[in-house]
Amino acid sequence: MTDEEKARADQIARAEKLFSGPVTFLKSAPALKFLPEPDVPEVALCGRSNVGKSSLLNAITGRKSIARTSVTPGRTQELNFFDVGDPLLFRLVDMPGYGFAKAPVKTVETWRRLVRDFLRGRVVLKRTLLLVDARHGIKPVDAEMMAMLDEAAVGYRVVLTKADKVKASELAQTVERTQAEARKHVAAHPVVHVTSSEKGMGIAELRGAVLDDVEL
Repeated sequence: MTDEEKARADQIARAEKLFSGPVTFLKSAPALKFLPEPDVPEVALCGRSNVGKSSLLNAITGRKSIARTSVTPGRTQELNFFDVGDPLLFRLVDMPGYGFAKAPVKTVETWRRLVRDFLRGRVVLKRTLLLVDARHGIKPVDAEMMAMLDEAAVGYRVVLTKADKVKASELAQTVERTQAEARKHVAAHPVVHVTSSEKGMGIAELRGAVLDDVEL
């Protein structure tokens, strides 16, 4: 094992220990004025509605229902904050889903404004995890979100979800296409994470990456 591989393994082990400790829901913020004080680093999760964001949050934290999962797109309509560590080390932020078709136009615009203003103004936001369904790859609404993150100068990691639902050959092609698209975006991290919340695929590595981002 090389020194780099050992360091990566040690970081993954630290992250596993961290997430096996206290992770608690703090609050929901329907508007910026309800945000918690920016006193610790934050890592946010965003993605198209029904991409599996709540399931991934549960998997990362090793909990079954810290984030409510639902087959109904658009269930997360606020910024939800979760404290990680005791003493508090950082927060995870579950952002409202995008790309939903059934919500009223006014509601959609309110959510977009909240997300955009949060991204632009949150000084403690270290990284965003942009979740993309591995069965579909990057859709136009995902590309729009990537452009918003670029504009806000918020570094982000592209995370493919539901990878267990795709044949290996198709998954490899999706990963290649996703990496090619990520290289076009100034704020995108070059590594694309491949995960399955149901099977645990890639979760340990993603935890380590989150810890990396927090300690930047």
